[in-house]
Amino acid sequence: MLVSPSLLAADFANLHKEIEMINRSEADMLHLDVMDGVFVPNISFGFPVIKAVSKICRKPLDVHLMIVEPEKWVTRLRDLGVETMNVHQEACVHLDRTIHAIREAGMKAAVTLNPSTPVAMLEDVIAELDMVLLMSVNPGFGGQKFIDNALAKVGRLRRMIAESGSRALIEVDGGVNAKTGAMLAGAGADILVAGSYVFASHDPEEAIHSLKIL
Repeated sequence: MLVSPSLLAADFANLHKEIEMINRSEADMLHLDVMDGVFVPNISFGFPVIKAVSKICRKPLDVHLMIVEPEKWVTRLRDLGVETMNVHQEACVHLDRTIHAIREAGMKAAVTLNPSTPVAMLEDVIAELDMVLLMSVNPGFGGQKFIDNALAKVGRLRRMIAESGSRALIEVDGGVNAKTGAMLAGAGADILVAGSYVFASHDPEEAIHSLKIL
């Protein structure tokens, strides 16, 4: 299993220390949640934090944009060394155009679906994607309870990917821990995003390992 710890749950007063832990760990990438207070009812962090993290993090940056008009920031994120730019289907009027702009900039293109958005919304673009992120909580805040319907949704997306010949990986974010992670692995997920489970643990590296071996 690939693991992408979510920086949103980190101790921002000790960010350098938290990133050093990620560098030592078995994490495959680092998940950065950017929130604008418009698309979701919360504000997190923006480009200054991404820039600072990019200088010290040795893991690929998986940037999840929970913002309106994410297409405006393709070049800016590319210049910060972001590997994967992840936009919400619900926030993109011209999703196909945005996906192509991300890929033309040299980044991996990912699209996120909210819990109430069916996977069928990606039917016409799935072949162009490197990753699909399924939210297993409603986006905007960490520490929420896992939505069980995400398991069936992973299965539906896995079938769509197989039928289309897409190479997209399935990432899941929200309420992920050892128990829900095991269920998601069984359903066909490829990448688990975990915030509180990792950063609130007394041993974050062991928490990452417990997901890695699923």
